[in-house]
Amino acid sequence: MSSPIGLNRVHHLELFVGNAKQAAYYYRKAFGFEQFAYLGPETGCHDRASYVMKQNDIYFVLSSPLTHESPMNVFLTIHGDSVRDIAFEVDDVDAAYNTALERGADSAMEPTDFEDSHGLVRKAAIHTYGETIHTFLSRTTYSGIFLPGFVAAPKSAESVGLLRIDHIVGNVEDLQMERWVEWYTRIFGFHQFVSYDDKDISTEFTALRSKVMASHDRKVKFPINEPARGRRKSQIQEYIDFHLTAGVQHIALYSDDIIETVSRLRKNGVEFLLVPGSYYDTIWDRVGVIDEDRERVREQQILVDRDEHGYLLQLFTKPVQDRPTLFLEVIQRHGCESFGKGNFKALFESIEREQDERGHL
Repeated sequence: MSSPIGLNRVHHLELFVGNAKQAAYYYRKAFGFEQFAYLGPETGCHDRASYVMKQNDIYFVLSSPLTHESPMNVFLTIHGDSVRDIAFEVDDVDAAYNTALERGADSAMEPTDFEDSHGLVRKAAIHTYGETIHTFLSRTTYSGIFLPGFVAAPKSAESVGLLRIDHIVGNVEDLQMERWVEWYTRIFGFHQFVSYDDKDISTEFTALRSKVMASHDRKVKFPINEPARGRRKSQIQEYIDFHLTAGVQHIALYSDDIIETVSRLRKNGVEFLLVPGSYYDTIWDRVGVIDEDRERVREQQILVDRDEHGYLLQLFTKPVQDRPTLFLEVIQRHGCESFGKGNFKALFESIEREQDERGHL
């Protein structure tokens, strides 16, 4: 079945950050995003500054408040740098918004027109988990560079080969996963693509449960995690403790050459979770033959997994801010449609080492 509210694609992610100018520099120099567009006082917007960062089909909007009266300050005080908006391009904003509300969604913004000399964009928004929102927008008649109010502000960067968003992971509070699984089924018409319980995702100390919700064409995939009971505090509960509510845990970005992408990112100073050398002692017996050079995979500490459709390669950064909340994933798929179940134990043990260093395990 197609989406009942006409979702076409993820248009952009907006992050509220403490200093958008510095964050834009970081995403250019570390992750290879070009600075594509800008909105701020110079363009007639006096309460915020927003920088659009682009790499192929990935768009991040980094926004900061410019006055002490801005409600963005409250968001930043509570959550720190965090994803505020997962925005969708839709066929019809009013139809998407009205259908979502009829199905039980809560309004964040009624349908509103935004325009400049390049035309008009209509937008509306609904609330989802935590303080995250989903904006619906249509720009079919708009000829500008991004959205109304934004102007070109090109600052080039050396791409690291990130091509598109593969999936976006949300962390929710204990025993809230099923609520949001039902919500995405009811509001968006998503289906449950795959699920993992605390037997699949656990170590000696911590565990979690996860279900992956996907659009009918699987172009939009939203894994939803919740903490499970363990001997110590799980990474999901640590996230909730520091974010103070549910929110986006990580954004997985697709590369068609992960070895080269990770190599460039490391040279740019990006910090990744440590994969112990012992991981590679048995991995090839489980995964089998891959096209990539095994030694280079090991050298770059990339994780590998396989399902009945093929294999994938993946690696996770450390948090991209001081609070142990949001991080990024680099992923490459060779037919594999899953999310690295075979890597969960190694990944969790690596995260637990980081938690232990922070004193939060």
